[in-house]
Amino acid sequence: MAVFVLDKNQTPLMPCSEKRARQLLTSGRARVHRMRPFTIRLVDRKAEDSILQPIRLKIDPGSKGTGIALVRVSEVRQTVLTLMELKHRGADIRDALLQRAGFRRRRRGKLRFREKRFCNRRKPEGWLAPSLQHRVDTTMTWTNRLRRLAPITSVDMELVRFDTQLLENPDISGVEYQQGTLAGYEVREYCLEKWGRQCMYCDKQGVPLQVEHIVPKASGGSNRPSNLGIACDPCNDAKAARPVEEFVRDPKRLARIKATMQTPLRDAAAVNATRWILLGALKLTRLPIATATGGRTKWNRSRLGIPKTHALDAACVGTVDEIAGWRQPTLHVACTGRGRYKRTLLDKNGFPRGRYMHEKRKYGFATGDLVRAHTLSGKHAGVYVGRVAIRASGNFKITTASSVVQAINHRYIRLLQRADGYGYSQRN
Repeated sequence: MAVFVLDKNQTPLMPCSEKRARQLLTSGRARVHRMRPFTIRLVDRKAEDSILQPIRLKIDPGSKGTGIALVRVSEVRQTVLTLMELKHRGADIRDALLQRAGFRRRRRGKLRFREKRFCNRRKPEGWLAPSLQHRVDTTMTWTNRLRRLAPITSVDMELVRFDTQLLENPDISGVEYQQGTLAGYEVREYCLEKWGRQCMYCDKQGVPLQVEHIVPKASGGSNRPSNLGIACDPCNDAKAARPVEEFVRDPKRLARIKATMQTPLRDAAAVNATRWILLGALKLTRLPIATATGGRTKWNRSRLGIPKTHALDAACVGTVDEIAGWRQPTLHVACTGRGRYKRTLLDKNGFPRGRYMHEKRKYGFATGDLVRAHTLSGKHAGVYVGRVAIRASGNFKITTASSVVQAINHRYIRLLQRADGYGYSQRN
């Protein structure tokens, strides 16, 4: 993974290798500017004395996570500099808002009566639900942050595939539009993704799969996607027109099939609702922006033999002839927030059972700080690097990439980086 480099005035320069960064730090020509992502600051160079190459920021938006890749562009190939996966907390925001609404409803209805209010809160144009707006805000936060760490010259973003029917016939409408040339292919691709590209009855992979009616058409089953599954040819023939309850004898598999049938389209709806808002926000950066379809990303990945991850999908976005340097660790960035409004712990019935600390900091540390702990004795003897959770007693909890260590005294902890609302871990 490349190391970000800043000049003496904190202007971004070309990223360097880890070996080169180690040499600069050892010789005293650089200082550590930031730990995650690791950034150094030169003390003897300005941006005017450096030659910069084109760096492209590639984004693969998703519902639960967004892939980000920084790529150095040349005439021969594209070289991956940094891979990142940004994990959103949209589901946590949704659950917190639902819980808050339940508390308020109880206070208004059961504890003290208040008249209902109607039509007194108007939503502005372009309003998004907080759980959706969070996806746009965090992606833009890291876009701006990476622009301050690297000389980014352009942006590639994966967007929805083009509507080929509308391009060929602008006047198409009604049923003709709904049942177009790509209707069957879209449904099949959706079913493959929904069922994990394996047979729903025997879990076979890498074999030809067919679209299967779970409730047979002879029994009144419809062509709705919720009634469609994926099965291999032997299982499809063996099931024939029998009900799925009669064909599948394993209760666990039958329950899993019925649960998958009712899988909501929440993730797809989240991406559809935020993609154009995100594109509009990226345009405000005034960088050259190119959009590409998911089909091109998949084609690039399959053609180049690159495994599927969010970060590598981002590296394959857009026009790609050859990619180098993609076999490197990925920096996982999880949105953790900067605290909470709720000041009490609750039992299962929603009643307070304890209170959170009133102090934001304790002994110079705050929850979420990146720290390094070095204990010499005891059952927790060792060196730990991770996020800290403060306690009033002074014995803190440290969450590392692989474990959680309790009761580390603050005297053995050293601050590496202040909390910024994100948790970091690096994985191969």
